[in-house]
Amino acid sequence: MSRLARGLAACLLLIVGLPLAGWAALAAEPVFPPLTGRVVDAAGILKPDERAALEAKLKGYEDKTSDQVVVATVPSLQGYTVEDFGNRLFRAWALGQKAGNNGALLLVAPTERKVRIEVGYGLEGALTDALSKVIITTAIAPRFKAGDFAGGIGAGVDAMLSILSGDAEAWHRRAEVRNDETGAADVVIFVVIILVIVLLFWSMGRAQRGRGGFVVLPGPGPGGFGGGWSGGVSGDSGGGFSGGGGSSGGGGASGDW
Repeated sequence: MSRLARGLAACLLLIVGLPLAGWAALAAEPVFPPLTGRVVDAAGILKPDERAALEAKLKGYEDKTSDQVVVATVPSLQGYTVEDFGNRLFRAWALGQKAGNNGALLLVAPTERKVRIEVGYGLEGALTDALSKVIITTAIAPRFKAGDFAGGIGAGVDAMLSILSGDAEAWHRRAEVRNDETGAADVVIFVVIILVIVLLFWSMGRAQRGRGGFVVLPGPGPGGFGGGWSGGVSGDSGGGFSGGGGSSGGGGASGDW
């Protein structure tokens, strides 16, 4: 999905979700696994040697470039979308250096069959939304469909590191092909979102006029609209490895299999 379509979708979700904000803020916050290393396999889908090989590769890359790429698998998204969960997890772990926001997260949720590449602010120019989507659809998802989690994660990591290292020409070509194929779909999404927003406001206006009142939206609960996350995660837990204080604004891409 393009940035335009993604932004419009986010606006629609905000508009629809505002009436529910009062009770949603009281819902349970997600509980994240501690950041114990560059590979956090909380879902238990990797063998020890597979995890160790990924750890070594990611450590070598970080030592060379300072870019911090982390892989996380989780047993559940706990009712959250993969986008929301991934962004909250990234921020909780504070991936990347604070000055450069040069972190990236590959998140896999096998129960919901969802995968997400979350990109820090500082890496969005290299690891773009379009490239992240191409990595998921061409390198990761096909292997996941075949039941090869280690292969899919490994291919995804290799693609991310290749692009961040500047060797992205082949991936850009794939992204261009995919953008040509999905351009018409973005137009349809744009039109549908606009129509839904118009119909939503029209129906709300009719309902309130019928009752002779006004539309009153409940305010946030004690934790605010979105809330934070559980205090059960620590960036400096697990033997000294930690994030560097980086942040993400939601850049990246998601997919399923």
